[in-house]
Amino acid sequence: MTGADLRVALVGYGMAGREIHAPLLRETAGLAVTHVVTGHAERATAARAELPGVTVVASAEDVWAVADRIELVVLASPNSAHHEQAVAAIGTGTAVVVDKPLATNARDATEIVELAAARGVPLTVFQNRRWDSDHLTARRVVAEGGLGDPIRLEARYERWRPVPKQRWREQLTTDEGGGLLLDLQSHLVDAAIDLLGPVDTVYAELAALSTVGDDVTFVALGHRSGARSHLGATALAGAPGPRLRLLGRDGAYVVAAVDGEATAYRDWTDPDAHHRGWLVRGDAREPVPREPGSWSDFYPAVVAMVRDGGPPPVDPCDAVAVLGVLDAARESARDGIVVELR
Repeated sequence: MTGADLRVALVGYGMAGREIHAPLLRETAGLAVTHVVTGHAERATAARAELPGVTVVASAEDVWAVADRIELVVLASPNSAHHEQAVAAIGTGTAVVVDKPLATNARDATEIVELAAARGVPLTVFQNRRWDSDHLTARRVVAEGGLGDPIRLEARYERWRPVPKQRWREQLTTDEGGGLLLDLQSHLVDAAIDLLGPVDTVYAELAALSTVGDDVTFVALGHRSGARSHLGATALAGAPGPRLRLLGRDGAYVVAAVDGEATAYRDWTDPDAHHRGWLVRGDAREPVPREPGSWSDFYPAVVAMVRDGGPPPVDPCDAVAVLGVLDAARESARDGIVVELR
């Protein structure tokens, strides 16, 4: 069978399910979305119009009841539902993709990973920002030694949203799965570990100024390698950016902005579509050839995982490590301390 024969249930048809997963599943991977779970009437109507032939059901339990007709479950539901739904899906023996974060804490994420391993059920996590060209280019720059030994990573997802959107993410506390710590910081922490290795210490500052969940976040990581990461995510940045500054003993790699988003550092924007960021040494700078990357690479790897027993595109153990850091960040912000990871 080809990937087109893979029958997929998409749990959740909000922003993530409708705008990200559904197009990637159908248009770039050619997969058949046979079931959508949503209890929202307007989203149900949209799903039927946008996914011809789809069966729309009101709850995930309706999917588990017909699991023998489904080969892959994609969880694009609110973070607070990931643990319960992933455990249930694994219990049916169905392969699972969970949108990041895998759970709201490392304990629940560990339970999911251990259960999938014990049952022999394929499991992966949608850490889609690993396929961004700025991350892939930074990884290549580090691997090629263009910076020398890395010293500090500064990475940001900063936006200007003084009037917050009205979604569950803005209306739930951090502990309930809302806020930017579990959203954008999960991408930043994942990237930092991928570039600089395991984390030993965590310091964080979190604030909820315009939403119930945290909307201004800063996380500082001490890596086992001796390098450090300073990671910021905020919805209240009137001057967003720069997206990334990676400092090494022999130079720096600088990226001005997230592709397609505003930046206050226009002098550092990419010169053309073939380059991503700049290699900088004092007054000298040169554009860096762009490493190609696309979120559309994720689901073909999922097909290989399900059909051929290939490796998961994202090792779920990596997602557990990220949540261990985010748990420590909550503790650090609450108690005003540096947390050492065990």
